[in-house]
Amino acid sequence: MFYYIAKYIVLFIINIIFRIEVDGYENIPANGPVIICPNHISFLDPPIVGAVFTRRIFFMAKAELFKNPLFRFALNKGLGAFPVKRGTSDLTAIKIALNHLKKGHAIGIFPEGTRSKTGHLQKAEPGVSLLSVKGKAPVLPVGIKSNYKLFSKVTIKIGKPIYFEEYQNIHLTSQDMANIGEKIMLEISKLI
Repeated sequence: MFYYIAKYIVLFIINIIFRIEVDGYENIPANGPVIICPNHISFLDPPIVGAVFTRRIFFMAKAELFKNPLFRFALNKGLGAFPVKRGTSDLTAIKIALNHLKKGHAIGIFPEGTRSKTGHLQKAEPGVSLLSVKGKAPVLPVGIKSNYKLFSKVTIKIGKPIYFEEYQNIHLTSQDMANIGEKIMLEISKLI
């Protein structure tokens, strides 16, 4: 309940302070596991993506955000976000994400791992590749374009799902994960 209340409050606010334009709603799978993968240019990306998407998204968020008990409660219990320790192979975060995918949920991951300070796309971290293959979930590339200045336009383009079935039932190498990551970032680049 908290998630949907927060979603509509955020949607109301962002439609006042920005001009939101979303293209590609028809590409969002109506059900089943999916990994939502936007580029990351601002701390506003998660609430805006969460607000405009038609499905509930369980976001993987940096562990530092969960240090404050009140914020941790709101993120975890209210919004369904879960922490990831950046720069490490966080097996707990991977297990939580796989569990969500097994239940047919949509999870949100910024494949670059952190915000781009220049606005240019960075390489994808290997975790998103691993989750797509192990979770048997398509990746939904999302391109966000905006300078996030007051009353500016925020364009969100949702691409077609990318399936990586050719990597199922094989031993995933680091090169395989790099190839999957490159494909995801290429599709995001086409959207921005």
